Amino acid sequence: MPNSNAARGLVPVRYRNGSPYMGAARTYYVPASDATALFVGDPVVIAGSADSAGTPTCTIATAGARFTGVVVGFRPTGGASIGAEPKYRAASTAGYVLVADEPNLMFEVQEDSVGGSLAATNTHQNCDLIAGAGSTATGYSGWMLDSSTAATTNTLQTRIIGLQVRVDNDFGTNAKWLVANNNSTETGAAGSLGV
Repeated sequence: MPNSNAARGLVPVRYRNGSPYMGAARTYYVPASDATALFVGDPVVIAGSADSAGTPTCTIATAGARFTGVVVGFRPTGGASIGAEPKYRAASTAGYVLVADEPNLMFEVQEDSVGGSLAATNTHQNCDLIAGAGSTATGYSGWMLDSSTAATTNTLQTRIIGLQVRVDNDFGTNAKWLVANNNSTETGAAGSLGV
């Protein structure tokens, strides 16, 4: 059976030590001057500023560049009640995003399969991400793993840990992979070489 085409950006799964991801996240601020919408699963990067209360700012990451973490949710704004969390952060709207920014976190992400699909031999190589449009209906990101960039280069964004093993996923078009942030802004290292 072919893999489903259901990109959701980067989805936190577990830590490198095997512990499950339990929803831990840090709050970041995105000012109204930021004209890019943010969705759950989008990679973001620290923006070098803070709001008036000291909450650090972030913005959408750039494909091929270091990133801080991944958006996992949004805080209500403007007096909205708990339970009224928005599905996404609209462009040019001030808001607070919840970011899974632990450098040892691993994520599930769908490959784009452009230029060919990744194979077992790409395990433990590095790979960049590629931007995709998020869905305002579901709130999910459209970012994927850029399969044509897989190499040992230490500056590539993610480390390919392996194929996400489950019955509805196999090597080939739209495969889901387990990856880790290879160039986190939360560590001093510039990334490690793939094998």
